[in-house]
Amino acid sequence: MLIKIRDLEVEPLDFREEFAPGAIDLGEDVRQIAPLQGTGRAELVEEHHGKHETLLDIRLHGDVSTRLEVPCARCLEPVALDVERSYDLLYRPQLAEAGKEEISVTAAEAEVSYYQGDGLQLEDALREQVLLAVPLKTLCSPGCKGLCAQCGKNLNEGTCGCEVKTDDIRWTGLKDLRNKLEQ
Repeated sequence: MLIKIRDLEVEPLDFREEFAPGAIDLGEDVRQIAPLQGTGRAELVEEHHGKHETLLDIRLHGDVSTRLEVPCARCLEPVALDVERSYDLLYRPQLAEAGKEEISVTAAEAEVSYYQGDGLQLEDALREQVLLAVPLKTLCSPGCKGLCAQCGKNLNEGTCGCEVKTDDIRWTGLKDLRNKLEQ
């Protein structure tokens, strides 16, 4: 759904969109397993830059929810994850900052994103919010044993036949030194 500037000039736009699994590309490691619900409001914000320049920003706020499947960080088994997130975003025209010299940005300006052309694709904004809601590290259980470093077997399903590696002989000199210091 394209949120157009010219439509927002008339009145704010309330939206309630549903996207089937696979309709929005979330990348290789994240799989959507339930419909993505996006509700909210888009409105035009006039921002005055100096005496003669006015920017037409898009303010987008609402909620997004879905159910995802992500791999466990230790054993790579799929883990179901419910995502519910509220957002309040500001989008500025992409060319608004073009040609200006570099300056430091405030914390508020760091929260600004940019749109290109006539408006903003709602799917892009919702995709971003879903991906921001995914934790960096997801575990199937707190006691997950992970994968064997040698054969790759899932150690949650049982032990593997790999030999437990003994200490590396290159560390023997340091271990001897440590033992002498501890005496």
